[in-house]
Amino acid sequence: MDKNMVVSVNPHIYASQTTQTIMRDVLIALFPAVIASIVFFGIQALLVEVVCVAVAVLCEWAFEKITHRPVTITDLSAAVTGLLLALNLPVDIPLWQAVFGAFVAIVVVKQFFGGIGQNFANPAITARVIMLVAFSGTMTAWAIPAFTDVTSSATPLAVLSGAEGQLPTLGQMFLGARGGSMGETSCLALLLGGIYLVYRKVITWHTPVAFIGTVLVCTALLGQEPLYQVMAGGLFIGAIFMATDYTTSPPTPAGKLIFGLGCGLITVLIRVWGNYPEGVSFSILLMNILNPYICEWTKTKPFGGVQA
Repeated sequence: MDKNMVVSVNPHIYASQTTQTIMRDVLIALFPAVIASIVFFGIQALLVEVVCVAVAVLCEWAFEKITHRPVTITDLSAAVTGLLLALNLPVDIPLWQAVFGAFVAIVVVKQFFGGIGQNFANPAITARVIMLVAFSGTMTAWAIPAFTDVTSSATPLAVLSGAEGQLPTLGQMFLGARGGSMGETSCLALLLGGIYLVYRKVITWHTPVAFIGTVLVCTALLGQEPLYQVMAGGLFIGAIFMATDYTTSPPTPAGKLIFGLGCGLITVLIRVWGNYPEGVSFSILLMNILNPYICEWTKTKPFGGVQA
């Protein structure tokens, strides 16, 4: 036997990507949405974002210190969770409620289940759903960008569902001059972030395209203003940044397509026939729960392996 041959357990191939570099890329990709939130909703948006990120990082550090686990705040995953949560909140949310949401995301959803890579659902999405149930009044009180000619306090989805108000133009929808959570309104900013993540190979196109495409096609078939449905609500931020979470979504291309298709169908069902005008958060959470089954159905056979 060649003495230079080393026998060891896998992995045998190492890549330059680490958790920290991946999360850093996600933060960079979210930067256009952060800028858009400040432009459209003012300095209060930055305050909410800073509070959510700071509390998320602090909660992760404190929990891991108390439980004598290795401190993982340098991997930036807590910062990403805090920022995603903030971008899914109304700009006028009371800060104590934002603190509560960040605590739930990090401690209850992430750390209680073992930390990064062990959570069953996306922490930011789950925290937002809990906040919608607990603080329905403040979580659905939408601010309108002051310098635009959009005057209705109802979101475009609410108007499409029958609420009084005037729909913004498609251009305003794409740029972000409309009511909604402060990080979800600018499709342009979110699309730029998504393109960056695909370029950096942090995500693939499968889940976002399947998710957005399903909503587009289904709402068109149902006569539900498909372009407005695609650009309204949290579809872009959900499809690009939250449905693509490594831990809670499938790793294979087929699995990603099924996951995105399921998210899109559930979103349309809730928007068209449900009592709540938005369905993105609920759809991603439900598909997170189904993710283990999708992974089982779409798992690939190891090279050289035989069918069990």
